[in-house]
Amino acid sequence: MAAITKQDWVAQVLRERIIAGQYARGDKLKQAELAAELGVSITPVREALLTLQAEGYVGGNPHKGLIVPHLVAGQVREIYDLRLMLERELTAIAVARITPGRFRELQDLQRDVARAIEAGDLLAVRTANVRFHFGLYAMAERPQTLHFVRVLWSKYPFTAQDTRRDRPNRMRHEHDDILARIADDDPSGAVEAMVAHIRSGWREGGHGLVV
Repeated sequence: MAAITKQDWVAQVLRERIIAGQYARGDKLKQAELAAELGVSITPVREALLTLQAEGYVGGNPHKGLIVPHLVAGQVREIYDLRLMLERELTAIAVARITPGRFRELQDLQRDVARAIEAGDLLAVRTANVRFHFGLYAMAERPQTLHFVRVLWSKYPFTAQDTRRDRPNRMRHEHDDILARIADDDPSGAVEAMVAHIRSGWREGGHGLVV
């Protein structure tokens, strides 16, 4: 994978933690504490938080403290519809461009998902799921679309899917189906498997059936 700056790395870590629910909605994020915990100076933390504020992962005043914003229930269906559209596109482009080496990277990310599930570590499962999706989407090399998807993920209630205890294992099988379609050189099948995966998460998150 390409090298990233400290600022990008901090932003990536914080995004994963927010999506995984390691930071609860309404939690305040303190720059000094984050810098000490992550072993970096204040500067990359401050810059990362500004990036995350622009993406919607944090809100508030940087001088008074930034918080993880609460979700807006009335926006969830629209966000889901946008996820389907943009993630379908990123998957299609990524699958068309994928090389054997990048496919192995994706398999490694899926092994991390499986290990987290077997360990029963829900935070690790959620984090590994984030890495699997964005590992695939990044292969499309569409940075603007990827940015919009990051914004959508900041506003989506992923932790609601955990109301079903068997969801992590089903998620693993859905990821395996995506990988199998790629391995079989079935790009349209891989895209439809991704769409089915997103729809499954929506239904099991208690949002109702998707027509």
